[in-house]
Amino acid sequence: MDQADKLQDEMLVAIASRGGARNYPAHAVLINEGDQSDAFFILLAGRVKVYGAGDDGREVIYNTLGPGEYFGELSLLDGAPRSASVASLEPLRCVLVHGADMREFLAQHPDFAFHLIHRLATLLRRSTENVKSLALDDVYQRVARMLNELAGAETPGGGPRLVSLKLTQQDIAERVGSSREMISRIFKQLLQGGYVEQRDGRLVLLKKLPAGW
Repeated sequence: MDQADKLQDEMLVAIASRGGARNYPAHAVLINEGDQSDAFFILLAGRVKVYGAGDDGREVIYNTLGPGEYFGELSLLDGAPRSASVASLEPLRCVLVHGADMREFLAQHPDFAFHLIHRLATLLRRSTENVKSLALDDVYQRVARMLNELAGAETPGGGPRLVSLKLTQQDIAERVGSSREMISRIFKQLLQGGYVEQRDGRLVLLKKLPAGW
């Protein structure tokens, strides 16, 4: 997520003072899609995934968040049921602020309200791009797009780029809306072509990925 979407330290402290710190183990579900809760969560340590699940148990990952980021703002604003589930990817420490306390904070701090509007606009733009990609791109193109986004801008000399998250092939399949078997075939070709490699559980892009396969 863009650095502008992370809370400034002073804002984080001000909001956190209205809530309580909680710890969760890895793979704990903090929010279930369809819940009526309106609590607001600020991440202090650890990472979470924001996802949706089908009746057959398959998942699609909408986003991953880390320290300084937050979630739960949509139900806070409109009172509607949760639109996505959230689960911890690793041991987690976060601050939980009840909805009524957050709405009071928003009324008293319009600067945070503007920050929230900016974040929601960013999420809307990202959702639009994802829908476009699902409709028009094949699986390989979606994988390449995701890897390029997570690895950041290309270096002037075209050197290796480290993907910012540790991702399994199942993680990638859930992010791009494909099967793990298809992702396995794509990565077999990328590895054989010398485009990517694994270093300490992280993917490294060794050279520019081809536009198509």
